Amino acid sequence: MPIEDVAGTVKDLIAQGKVRQFGLSEPGLQTIRRAHAVQPLAAIQNEYSMLWRGPEARVIRLCEELGIGFVCWSPLGMGFLAGAVTANSRFEAGRDFRAAVPRFAPEALPTNMALVEVVKTWSRRKNCSPAQLALGWLSARKPFIVPIPGTTNVAHLEQNVLAAAISFSGAEMHDLDARLAAIRIQGERLPPQVLAATGVEAPPKR
Repeated sequence: MPIEDVAGTVKDLIAQGKVRQFGLSEPGLQTIRRAHAVQPLAAIQNEYSMLWRGPEARVIRLCEELGIGFVCWSPLGMGFLAGAVTANSRFEAGRDFRAAVPRFAPEALPTNMALVEVVKTWSRRKNCSPAQLALGWLSARKPFIVPIPGTTNVAHLEQNVLAAAISFSGAEMHDLDARLAAIRIQGERLPPQVLAATGVEAPPKR
């Protein structure tokens, strides 16, 4: 369906008071522009974390250009950045989504643990937990970036909230970014069939 039709319908619903804001998740870049031209977007929700920095190249820049908020799903890398995963972790197919994610495959995890070590080193330096460091890093990127860590644990929720107090100097951010950029993550971020549905452009308006 053309995104102009979707945006137009949402615009009508907003005018009726039935919808408050309009957002898209993992859209194509031109789809963002086309939708925004019909009904301004409040937010784009894409995966973004120390483990997956793909949105930095184009999506986040476009959000900044158009004045759209950016919401990070999986800001803790599906638990990876919180230290909940080890090189020997295995995930049950059909019960744990990570079992189908290439970057969590047994052959990829040992290499990817290099990122966890950087996060742990910096969390000690900043006197916080690895999860708090990862969330604080996201919040420090741009003022319009908001991480949304999922949790079913109240204690984890309370710890996550404390990440708002973590700050980085310019030199610290530069140093940490350089260390992150030096790590080459093995494996795609999503299963092939799911990944193929991300960044797709909506069909043209006829």
